[in-house]
Amino acid sequence: MPPRNMRNRPRPVRCARALAVLAVAGSALAPLPAASTPAAPAPPPRTVSAWLPYWDQEAAYKNALRHADQLHTVSPFWYRTRSAGRVDPYTGAGERRIVDGLHRAGIKVVPTVMETLPRGELAAVVTDPGRRATHIEALLRIARSRAYDGLDLDYETIAPTGDAAYEKVRDGYATLVTDLCRRLHALRKQCIVTVSPKTAGTGRVWDYKRLGAAADRLRVMAYNLHWAEGTPGPLSTPAWYDEILRRATAEVPRHKLETGLPAYGWDWAVGKRERARHVTSREAEALRRKVGAPYRIDPRSSTPHFTYKDGRTSRTVWYQDARGTAAHLPVLRRHGVRNTVLWALGFEDPGLWRELARS
Repeated sequence: MPPRNMRNRPRPVRCARALAVLAVAGSALAPLPAASTPAAPAPPPRTVSAWLPYWDQEAAYKNALRHADQLHTVSPFWYRTRSAGRVDPYTGAGERRIVDGLHRAGIKVVPTVMETLPRGELAAVVTDPGRRATHIEALLRIARSRAYDGLDLDYETIAPTGDAAYEKVRDGYATLVTDLCRRLHALRKQCIVTVSPKTAGTGRVWDYKRLGAAADRLRVMAYNLHWAEGTPGPLSTPAWYDEILRRATAEVPRHKLETGLPAYGWDWAVGKRERARHVTSREAEALRRKVGAPYRIDPRSSTPHFTYKDGRTSRTVWYQDARGTAAHLPVLRRHGVRNTVLWALGFEDPGLWRELARS
């Protein structure tokens, strides 16, 4: 007989069984834990910017909305510098419906300010501290005038500055950009700078290192290797991209670089000294089909081209399409440059967006 103080205690085995039964019963009655829902995969990063031409604004705007999942910034070509203190709008500049519509699509709106000043005028502005300060104030008025996310400065007339003055002009422009970017950043706005390619023989007037340090992004117009007033040929080549990006990545952080891609071409009159006709990629392909020219792609440049007769004149067209761009994009990947900027919305072969997404 067990001791008195143990008589009313359950045996250990029965106690274990009772606990097991209670545990089973409790588990049957307790609510089941909520099934964990796997997190939705993050959307791919938006890596494309594009310029929006004011002369075809509505079509370009609708095109931007169709590709909003790839576009992070749209730069409407809306303003033109006329003097140190004067920046004029183009037709349709600042249209609220477009600014608001792009914002609703998650796209930043950073309008472009370009210039077509008389030869030497821009150089005089950037090298004079007083005129430089006046110009910065004019640009800030534009930045504050709408719900813009910043400004894109596309100033090109200083590019052919001669040997005697280019260092002074280069330094003056870099100072202008540095001061402007600092003021834009104080307003919580972005500062973007568009430049020509820097190669062994071009681009010396651009101080990539200072511009890249000051700006949020540096857009390199990697096109017009052959241009309207030159000889016929491709707008760009993989070898040319390689040289451009090798130099750019040595001076600018890769995440700040945007490689400009052409969505257009030139139509030259063979053997004549006259300016070529500009054609968008869509127009060039439509023309090729209209004249019945076979589709050919140049193996060295990965660029489509064709010839045709216009009356008695033989003409040749070089342009870029999705297939050609796809052959150029591996060069960007090799240099670690992911971001691109397209000239321009509405010009492009529709298949280009698929190639950009793949890259």
